[in-house]
Amino acid sequence: MSTLLITGATSGLGRYLAFELVRSGHTVLAHGRDPDRTERLAAELSALGAEHGGQAHGLVADLASLAQVRDLATRVGEAHPGLDVLVNNAGVGSGPPGAGRELSVDGHELRLAVNYLAPVLLTRELLPLLRANAPSRIVNVGSVGQEPLDFSDPELARGYNGVSAYCRSKFALAAATFTLAEELAGTGVAVNVLHPATYMDTAMVQEGGISPWHTVADGAPGVLALATEDLGTGRFFDGTEPSRAHEGTYDPETRKRLAAVTAQLLGL
Repeated sequence: MSTLLITGATSGLGRYLAFELVRSGHTVLAHGRDPDRTERLAAELSALGAEHGGQAHGLVADLASLAQVRDLATRVGEAHPGLDVLVNNAGVGSGPPGAGRELSVDGHELRLAVNYLAPVLLTRELLPLLRANAPSRIVNVGSVGQEPLDFSDPELARGYNGVSAYCRSKFALAAATFTLAEELAGTGVAVNVLHPATYMDTAMVQEGGISPWHTVADGAPGVLALATEDLGTGRFFDGTEPSRAHEGTYDPETRKRLAAVTAQLLGL
């Protein structure tokens, strides 16, 4: 059985995944931003785990703060050194129609900060654990909605649009996934990215004023498969089916420029 960290576990897809994995006997580290919701979730998961042999622990952090991302990784390393699966699920949608540009605690464009910078940093911070516990897995919850970054304006300071900001963050996440998979080739750490399902019935979709097309249960099988099975590395999945990300995410020059911009934004 695995020890899995799931970010954004207090609602939507993350919550569904947490219950499925605890029910299957795994140990789930359930991350949330709100302390009360996270504590209640951990209690519910622990009660379920007592029946099925799984365990659960709640972890609180605001992923819009890079300092809190680093602190989350430190706490996981100290309390759960057996971590062998990271599911980067937390995300911010495009926002209400017509909503303006928002900034993270660190002054970064919010969608890029939470959907891209946070999972990249969290992954980097947890890599020593994941390498030590190989075979291990990193699952990035992405989207088929992808739009190339403008490297002259990576944080969309000009002509802001929430949908573009979301799609650019998911483009970056897919490109970074493929770069990291190449970097970790032969280490036993698999890194994949997937689009779980289109317009799931989540708060993110509802906030965008969109009528849901799918349930979170529809989106779960692809994530669960990547988290618990050996399905290779450096791949993009649409649900449970192998697919292709935006072609630009495979371009070596684009990925090189993205890595440089990312290092700058993270202060590395």
